[in-house]
Amino acid sequence: MNQKHRYLLLDGLRGVAALMVVCFHFFEAFATSPADQKFNHGYLAVDFFFVLSGFVMGYAYDDRWKSMSVKDFFRRRLVRLHPMLILGVLLGTVSFLIQGSVRWDGTAVPATMILVAVILNLLMLPVIPGTAADVRGNGEMFPLNGPAWSLFFEYIGNIMYALCLRRLSTKWLTAFTVLCGVSLAAFTLANGSGFWNIGVGWTLAGHNFIGGFLRMSFSFSAGLLLSRNCRTIKVKGAFLICALMIVSLLSVPYLGTETMPWINGIFDLVCILGVFPALVLLGAGGSAEGNISSKICSFVGEISYPLYIIHYPFMYLFYAYVWKNGLAFRDVWYIALGIFIICILTAWAASRLYDRPVRRYLSRR
Repeated sequence: MNQKHRYLLLDGLRGVAALMVVCFHFFEAFATSPADQKFNHGYLAVDFFFVLSGFVMGYAYDDRWKSMSVKDFFRRRLVRLHPMLILGVLLGTVSFLIQGSVRWDGTAVPATMILVAVILNLLMLPVIPGTAADVRGNGEMFPLNGPAWSLFFEYIGNIMYALCLRRLSTKWLTAFTVLCGVSLAAFTLANGSGFWNIGVGWTLAGHNFIGGFLRMSFSFSAGLLLSRNCRTIKVKGAFLICALMIVSLLSVPYLGTETMPWINGIFDLVCILGVFPALVLLGAGGSAEGNISSKICSFVGEISYPLYIIHYPFMYLFYAYVWKNGLAFRDVWYIALGIFIICILTAWAASRLYDRPVRRYLSRR
């Protein structure tokens, strides 16, 4: 089989979005709700990831099914995604132990429940809020590594693709994508999150599962649809333009007002339904111009998934320190910068020393 073209620029954009997620999570330490978080829209990076995932999935696998079984596909996806998930869970467990094995309210957690949480997290089985396995006590699906919730929905998207979406004609895939988009818009405008945003999916509480499923279903199927109708947009300087757009959109402050709270939901929908698919097309049609741009795209692309899936254990420790001492960002900005650099270096080391060797070994097996 001929080697397929690598969308290096899309790799770079994935890395930029992952870096923005880390910045977003730093500012969670100083917010009392999604509405007063200064660095506000970083949660939308997940929707951009889902569009990218659908696009790459269609490009990489749509023409392979004559020589590949569903079992082979699932094996490939597990080899690609699960080793880093395991490392993230282990780091999250170490982080929890360092914090003293207590919930955020100070309640001690028995070792048996920590072990149960570890097993559930490793198997990608979400924890029900309020149960003993909810070891941090804030209702996360995966309390030892919160961002794994999006990987949970990524797996659902992969299952949907292998069993159903790949079989749909372009006409029916378009209909499914539109239906998902309309449903997502209805969920958002009905204030399904309670905060007039689409930052849902990380817990099983409330309407989060429905919201998370709709986020993934629209964005993943939109990306898949784009891969089938890839009329890319060629623009000089595409990486810089797209990267600046991602940084700008994800750092926008909360837009809702007391009289018009729905404005923030409209902004989220515009990004998800329109801007992110357009950025993927722009990125797919562009190229990393020059040696420096290529190296940047290659580096941030390589660390994007490791950074996303292993940075949150460091956040848990940062949150504990900030909340225990009642600190503001101006008091700890240098600590945040140091952790930011540590996260990047750890992601790079994890990619080179752990993820790549493990995936090569598993692929040979």
